[in-house]
Amino acid sequence: VQLQASGGGVVQAGGSLRLSCTASERTFTNYNIGWFRQAPGKEREFAAAITFSGGGTDVADSVKGRFTISRDNAKNTVYLQMNALKPEDTAFYYCAAGNSWFLHRPTGYSYWGQETQVTVSS
Repeated sequence: VQLQASGGGVVQAGGSLRLSCTASERTFTNYNIGWFRQAPGKEREFAAAITFSGGGTDVADSVKGRFTISRDNAKNTVYLQMNALKPEDTAFYYCAAGNSWFLHRPTGYSYWGQETQVTVSS
């Protein structure tokens, strides 16, 4: 499955962005979707994930209460709503698809989209 992440940009601290991850195939609905991020000089880290049905979600402690993940399987799209953004949220954001239940691990995903860049200015 091919994934396309979009919605990144430059925003001031406290602002909001909504990222989208859109798939090209209908089989998208068979996959859990995760969002990961990687800041310059740092390792890729888990941000949020949603199960294939949308019935289960999880977000990293660092973004809990600020980020919300959702999906619209009719549109083959997963959204990451990011509110109250902080400068430390600045990173390249990636979406990924997989069938593992280890939602926090990059190794749990088989397909990765290109990054979308998020920059939060102070």
